[in-house]
Amino acid sequence: MRSLLPLPLFALLVSCTQDRPIERHGMVGAWRSSIAVSSGVLAEAKGLEFMYVFHNDGTMTESSNYDAAPPVPPAYGVWRPAGAGRIESTYEFFTTARRDADDAKAGAGWFPSGRGVITEVIQVDPDSSYPKAFTSTIRYELFDDAGKPIAGGGEATGRGSRIDF
Repeated sequence: MRSLLPLPLFALLVSCTQDRPIERHGMVGAWRSSIAVSSGVLAEAKGLEFMYVFHNDGTMTESSNYDAAPPVPPAYGVWRPAGAGRIESTYEFFTTARRDADDAKAGAGWFPSGRGVITEVIQVDPDSSYPKAFTSTIRYELFDDAGKPIAGGGEATGRGSRIDF
């Protein structure tokens, strides 16, 4: 019986030291991107920029320089490698709105109004293990409080660079 005890311990050690592909992926880290919106309600957002953190567990966080207009929290989502320098991500954010014009006059806050879903396909140099730049295509959809699609979704493109020393 004693000779079998080291085998499970050895198997555990091997499984803990094996590389996991996403943990080695060059996308992990902090990025900044300039966004050009071509359609939808965000087309009026001039100079739109995103800041991202791609975490090694496949989750991500995104924030924009428009998060305060109207106020919304950062977006949260997931990402995955999708072959030859291609990354797919999907992330969601909450939207806010005034209930009526009287809210703005009275100084009332912003109220939950639904959510948005962004799907982004990112392309980095497939030959680089530590890419410094990317291009992307973006599609965004909007949903009301009940989760029903609403008008205003659209498309955009992005050009990003790694935040680095």
